[in-house]
Amino acid sequence: MSPAYPRRRREGFLETRIFGYARVSTRDQNEDRQLIALAEARVRPEFLFVDKQSGKDFNRPAYRKLYRKLKKGDMLVVKSIDRLGRNYQEIMEEWRNITKKKGADIRVLDMPLLDTSQSRDLLGTFISDLVLQLLSFVAQNERENIRRRQAEGIAAAKARGVEFGRPHKSLPNHFDELLGQWRRKELTAAEIAKLCGVSRSTIYRRRKQTGES
Repeated sequence: MSPAYPRRRREGFLETRIFGYARVSTRDQNEDRQLIALAEARVRPEFLFVDKQSGKDFNRPAYRKLYRKLKKGDMLVVKSIDRLGRNYQEIMEEWRNITKKKGADIRVLDMPLLDTSQSRDLLGTFISDLVLQLLSFVAQNERENIRRRQAEGIAAAKARGVEFGRPHKSLPNHFDELLGQWRRKELTAAEIAKLCGVSRSTIYRRRKQTGES
């Protein structure tokens, strides 16, 4: 495959541009594994696009920018098929958009059979489509299994008395006295919050819990 230099006409044909896309679902995850694989696939930094946000919707800015740049004859490289979407339907739709509407090729590093630049004959296309549908289904099924296991784990932990969410900050023993001063307008909520080392929203919430409006 040609190096990923910017598209230019050479000896009567356009040279292939190789784009890479990586995605992590939260900003706490590390995308290095994907970036290393894309670099080894000869994706140059100026053709690399990375999204760091939840996959709960598909309005990902880097991916959309990449999609707009893709032209006929380009190549998009991803490490795994689930980088293209959250579920079977989305993966299949993006695959069709890139290969049919854009006329670009896709290469999936984790599955060498998914390389549209290498399977242009009828049998190759059939095998590629079959593998794509199978892997898309497996990716969606695995995500559903992970969510189910997480839900089961949380339910089991709650049954054991484990509490979730941010821990409650302890308030001083004389908090009731401070509330009295607040009612008498001797102190403000902001002053009480500062004295207790908590936020004003915590003060308002604790006051409400005592039955006061």
